[in-house]
Amino acid sequence: MLRFLNVIATFALIGSAVYAYTIKYQTMYRAEQIAKMKSEIKSEQDAMAILRAEWAHQVRPDRIQPLAEKFLTMQQTKPIDITTIAALPERGPKADLIGRELQSLGLEEPTNTPAVRANTQTTPASKAPR
Repeated sequence: MLRFLNVIATFALIGSAVYAYTIKYQTMYRAEQIAKMKSEIKSEQDAMAILRAEWAHQVRPDRIQPLAEKFLTMQQTKPIDITTIAALPERGPKADLIGRELQSLGLEEPTNTPAVRANTQTTPASKAPR
């Protein structure tokens, strides 16, 4: 009986050692993953900081003002520019450019698709010689 208890205790000791090492290596693996994720987060935060600095540099008022004066020739709206919907001209007919091109080529007639033959010359796969 004493020998049987020693064997059980030995197996329990080996089992607990395996379990402890498993937990240890899982913990080390997770710690490495966390460290890797922290470094990725840090690099993304650095990239975001660089982009924010570039944005702040691009939207400076002393840079935008000359560009606005050069490219945005805005004119004030005059009362003569404002009108009612009734004063607008009627919309013209919708242009079918492809249809006009087909008419100019003489292809406005619908095409006739060939009829499917009822008797085919080929033999079915089950009756084909082997």
